[in-house]
Amino acid sequence: MDKDKRHNSDKKNNSKSNKKNKNFVREAKARAEERFLRDEKPMAFPKEDWEPKTIKMDWKVKPVPKQVEEKVGNYVVRRGEFGWLEDKRMDQIANFVKDLEMTLDQGLSLRSAILQEKSVFSFHKLQRNSGKLRRLYEEGVSVVELSKRFDYPPMNVFRSILKSRGWSKIKIKEALRAPEKKLNKRDQEEFVNAEGADRVSNVDQSENAKRADLFEEALCEHFENKGVRIRRQPEMVAEQTKIHGKPIRTPDLLLLDNVIVNGQPIAWVDAKHFYGADLRFQRKKTIKQMNRYIEEWGQGAIVFRHGFSANLRIPGVILLDSSQLNLEKLGKKN
Repeated sequence: MDKDKRHNSDKKNNSKSNKKNKNFVREAKARAEERFLRDEKPMAFPKEDWEPKTIKMDWKVKPVPKQVEEKVGNYVVRRGEFGWLEDKRMDQIANFVKDLEMTLDQGLSLRSAILQEKSVFSFHKLQRNSGKLRRLYEEGVSVVELSKRFDYPPMNVFRSILKSRGWSKIKIKEALRAPEKKLNKRDQEEFVNAEGADRVSNVDQSENAKRADLFEEALCEHFENKGVRIRRQPEMVAEQTKIHGKPIRTPDLLLLDNVIVNGQPIAWVDAKHFYGADLRFQRKKTIKQMNRYIEEWGQGAIVFRHGFSANLRIPGVILLDSSQLNLEKLGKKN
């Protein structure tokens, strides 16, 4: 296909995609507006009747310009660097972003998102190289050195070495849960070092989970303080597990009043304890999750703890930052 034909084909495809998205957004908005009028109540709505109140909110947001996100993204990620950053490197990043429309926390969260995408997209290549990695490991090269040399997350390298030995996923999982019982001395040492050099694929994510829970709590309290009746995720999980045997659709907040944010109706809210980057992997994963909520209740909102890219689009979802929330429980007010 010549260049002009290819260009016209791209324009045609983009036009179809834009039209499809506009229709989707229109339908999502209508579903949110009409959810209280449906003969059959949407999932997770209370059985008893109630009169929804209309509550309007202004929520000022400050998205990060796309060019700033790209500039910072190129600076915060280095080949073979997957771990927690030393103070010197943190100071360098802080100095780099100080005159840009992005904070240090946003830059670090963007780094995590890029590393996650990098980890996912390099996985199949890593698997193809697992035999080579195992041979080098057996020759005495450390996991951290292999990570730097081949630009793979250290824990992914370690898992691929174990898999290359013929270990099953279950055996690997059990070994990483109890390394002192399941791994030999060298493997134990390499596991500890790999964990310490990897904030992407490491086993212990408990601290992140705790902070995400606190952020969700702050979000729930914000809407309740505005007089909005809500259902929280844990009660919906319990209810749906009892009825269906598993959770089906469980946003962090289901709104039982007619909430209008920045002129847009929203039926649910989901909290994301990270920066909303304009990255293919994160965007695709988020759209898939949000579509389940939109299908049932209509248009909703995502509140990103560390803001979001001005170029990020999630059809049927309005994007918000945490600037309106009281985040004292997380140790920071903004």
